[in-house]
Amino acid sequence: MPVFYAENYGTLIFDCDGVVLDSNTVKTEAFYQATLPFGKAAAQAMVDYHIANGGISRYKKFAYFLEHIALTHATNRKSLSLDELLQAYASHVYRGLLSCDVAPGLELLRQQTPDARWLIVSGGDQVELRDVFAQRGIATWFDGGIFGSPDTKDEILARELANSNIAQPALFLGDSKYDYQAASAAGLDFVFLTEWSEVTSWKTWCKSNNIHFKPNIKHLI
Repeated sequence: MPVFYAENYGTLIFDCDGVVLDSNTVKTEAFYQATLPFGKAAAQAMVDYHIANGGISRYKKFAYFLEHIALTHATNRKSLSLDELLQAYASHVYRGLLSCDVAPGLELLRQQTPDARWLIVSGGDQVELRDVFAQRGIATWFDGGIFGSPDTKDEILARELANSNIAQPALFLGDSKYDYQAASAAGLDFVFLTEWSEVTSWKTWCKSNNIHFKPNIKHLI
């Protein structure tokens, strides 16, 4: 299995939740609370779906909830719209994103890769991400841009490669199966970060797919 050294890359691409911020549990709890008006069974089914589909945007997850989960699991027949669910979710998430931990070693890695372009490519809401990163004082580290939904990671990577914002060689740092799939489809090297990931049986999955993994960003230094 190859060894990936961050300083060898022209571009470093980071997922946000579970990579840059310890926010996976924040998002999971927000999905539960936002859908709880439909009943505990529906809210838990939403959490299960969210965890099984890490890295996918909230827009698609809530659309799936209304089209499938709410029809089969709801015990309280609420009539919340997609927009209302998104607003409830965002209010729960925003507070958590401002207070959760930033990955140890991130600032040192930025100092050690002064010539690399850094990007965020996340399933999180783009406007929300840019605001949170600015408030937390880390937005300027990502000089290649902070990108998120409603565009998918596949769409963002294809666009930024086409406009040469992503300079090869490029490395994607992620914590979900979708991160790996998106990186592979775009022709990027990939390292799976395990410490905050919600992927179950990640070690078996990584070994079966020959995926390089590290605990966290600090171990890339």
